[in-house]
Amino acid sequence: MTATETRLADVDMQTILSAWNDATDRLRRTHETLRDEVRRLTDELEIKNRELARKNRLADLGQMASHVAHEVRNSLVPMKLYLSLLSRRLSNDSGSQDIFEKVSVGFVALEATVSDLLNFSAERDPQRRPVDVEALLNEVFETFAPQLEAQGIATHIDADPHALIFADPDMLRRAIVNLVLNALDVMPGGGELVMTACQTRRGLEIEVADSGPGITAGTLPRLFEPFFTTKGAGTGLGLAIVERIAAAHGGIVYAANCPEGGAAFTLCLPNTNHASLLRAAT
Repeated sequence: MTATETRLADVDMQTILSAWNDATDRLRRTHETLRDEVRRLTDELEIKNRELARKNRLADLGQMASHVAHEVRNSLVPMKLYLSLLSRRLSNDSGSQDIFEKVSVGFVALEATVSDLLNFSAERDPQRRPVDVEALLNEVFETFAPQLEAQGIATHIDADPHALIFADPDMLRRAIVNLVLNALDVMPGGGELVMTACQTRRGLEIEVADSGPGITAGTLPRLFEPFFTTKGAGTGLGLAIVERIAAAHGGIVYAANCPEGGAAFTLCLPNTNHASLLRAAT
């Protein structure tokens, strides 16, 4: 082999080796990309499976709660009638009247529990129409005015007077009422309760903030679990109902401690098509 042929052979070998190295690098990068993609898809599948399992558990709980609530409510109807008749008979007996009042308080608490169970198990679609957000927040505060005054809680609303949301007004009111009730429970000795509403890139955000003790680290992950409660009484369904209402509107609800103390619960509902909103408003 001549010197020229040797040089040509060396060049060919270098070309082959270079091509081989390039192909090896591409295969390695492809393998790493595929491995990362498989890992990402596996993580997503695990998250989806956990969410599906959670939804299945909630569906089972909802069916059970609905059955129990309906049975109890059917029994409560005649009991309310009997209590009314008994109240009339005991009107002149002060001692018996005191006992009757205690029974009535327990009866009201039982009705509230049944109401919570029925609201938790309800799966109806939102009946959407334009809702004046500021007016709704004022209405909720007016409803709680006697209790707010009795507990010494100062209130404040900071909302855009022109803010509208295309939502189910009854469901939205229920969600806000539950958040206010949650705030009242953590401020038995007084405090401050602030409701704000503003438009963000994610949609309309309604925040209910209190000046209570805040949320402990161990409690935060479980706040919206059905039947989870840190109170001595209650069903533990109030915040779970809020989460269901948010989900029914395509939104979310989340909680966080405020830097200055207390806790804030934020209901975030996606913006609807403005053209549809205007047509519905007219």
